This record gives sequence, structure tokens and C-alpha cells, in this order.
Amino acid sequence: MDRAAAAGPGGPAGDGRRGRPAEHRGRGESTGEGSGRPLPDLHALELLVAVAETGSLGRAAARLRISQPSASARMRTLERRLGLHLLDRSTSGSRLTAAGAVVTDWARSVLAEASALVEGAAALRSRQEHRLQVAASLTVAEELVPGWLVTLRERAPEAHVGLTVTNSWGVVEALRRGECDLGFVEGPRVPDDLHRSAVGRDRLAIVVAPGHPWSRRRTPLSGQELADTPLLVREPGSGTRETLEKALRRYDGIAVPVLELGSTAPLRSAAARGVAPAVLSALAVREDLEGHRLVEVPVDPAVALHRTLHAVWPKGRELPEPALHLLRAARNR
Repeated sequence: MDRAAAAGPGGPAGDGRRGRPAEHRGRGESTGEGSGRPLPDLHALELLVAVAETGSLGRAAARLRISQPSASARMRTLERRLGLHLLDRSTSGSRLTAAGAVVTDWARSVLAEASALVEGAAALRSRQEHRLQVAASLTVAEELVPGWLVTLRERAPEAHVGLTVTNSWGVVEALRRGECDLGFVEGPRVPDDLHRSAVGRDRLAIVVAPGHPWSRRRTPLSGQELADTPLLVREPGSGTRETLEKALRRYDGIAVPVLELGSTAPLRSAAARGVAPAVLSALAVREDLEGHRLVEVPVDPAVALHRTLHAVWPKGRELPEPALHLLRAARNR
């Protein structure tokens, strides 16, 4: 048995291509899965089509802005890879062989598909670049984000925004998990691993039904009265709850709530029915106060119920362009 046969098609004497040593494969050659031959270079196919259209390798090289020696080398490589004679060259020009004409038709199809792939990838990349995922706490999402998005639409009409509504702690966690690009929170504390930028001010309002005894108060509620009264409040983790707890910490904290929920609407409704006083964002109850469905109870100014609303995003992470536009819209309103 001779040495080549003993080595076999995949042995050290060859790489399965008629004994051609593996270390001599051309750089950049790509193969289809399970293919016995390397795939042709797209630039070589483009050159072949140009030769067919110009009738000359030199003119095709000029069209593609490459040197004629480079064009000749590229064409020889294509013929070698395909195992076909594609061009008849003469002093008057280059003419496709019968095989060359068939391959040229296939090459046009391949180049058209490759062009569609590149254009499709560019469109996909553009959509990704203009896609903005935002997480916002409930009050900010309901009362402020819609107006900001109108401004964003004017400044960056190509932007596509996805909005997740959660509480302030949920916004922080979504940012840490990389689930959103930009967040908006209403709590008094922003974790150290996040950048923050003030985008507005808000305050908590104590609201009751028009028939509630507090609706006729002339003197402000003290912090102790507020701390001792069972209230309708937002759930732990919300910026509203955190602001209230911080304000009443000096009075031993809040009493056991009558009801705590992750949504503002049912708390407003319960307060309007006279269930108990509610502590909610002044922004969220503005229409109820104007419509006299609720009455705001004055509170001692020493009770710190004001808060700053913040845009937040992770440190070390650049904001995408749509996020910068939205941040500017939020700051300027």
C-alpha cells in the first residue's frame, strides 16, 4: 500500500481535496457545510459579471477600480476554485466560454441575494439603533412620559419606544439586568451604581372624600397625626411609598395601611368612596381635585413630602441617541 493511500483523505498527507496539504489552503477560503470545494469570492463573481458586460478584463478592472494584474489573479483563482474555464482571452478582449455564461447568470443571482442580505442587515441595524426601551415608575409613566414622547417624536421620528411601567425599585432592577436603556424613578434615593439626572419635581398629596372629616380641616395635619392614621398607600418599592416612609421616619413610621396597592387608580377610587385618606402623587390626583371628587388636606410643611423625579441609567454605559433625545425632552418640560 502506498503512503498516500495509507494516510487516507483526512490524514496528514492531505485535507480531502485530492491530497492538497491542509497548510496550503488559501487564506480567507470559506466552505459550505459538507462542501468539497471552497465557496467563490463575491468580488470575483462581481468581476466576472463586469467582464461579461464590458467585454474586457481590463475594462472590468477599471470599472471595479482594481489593477489589471489583480483582476487577472482574481479570475484565475475563481476558475481554479470552480474547476471551470470561464474566459477565453485574446488581444481584442475577453469572451465568456459556454460554462462562463452559465456561471455568470448564477453569479448575478448570488450577487443580488448578497446585496439583499447587506441591505436587510443595514435596515435591521437601523431599527436596533433607533429602538429605545424605557422603564418608568407609575406616576412618571402615566403623567409625564406621554408628553415627553410627543416631543421625542418631533425630534427623532425614526425612534421606536417600548415602555415598561413598574415601581421605582422595578426600574432599578430592569436597568441592572440590561432590560432597558433608560429609566425614570420618583423615589428619594438613587443607587450609587446609576447615573441620575433631575427631570422634574413632584409632591405627595393627602386626599380624602368630600364628606370625610379631614376635608373640613383648617389646620394642617401634623406629622404625628399622619403617622398614626391607617392610610391608603402604594406598595413597598414604589417611590411614593419610599418618600412617605422617609418623611414619617421621625414619627416612628407609618401605621399599618388600610390598603396598599401597586396601582394609583384603585387607591383614588377607594379614597373617593370614603374608605380612608390616601397618600398619592399630586400629579396623579390633579384631575380628581379639579373635579371635586377628592379634597386635599393641608399638611405641616415640616413633613417633607416633596420629591425630585430622576432619569437614571447604569454607570459605564453610553446612552443611545434616542435615549439622549428623550432625556432632553424630559429635562426641558
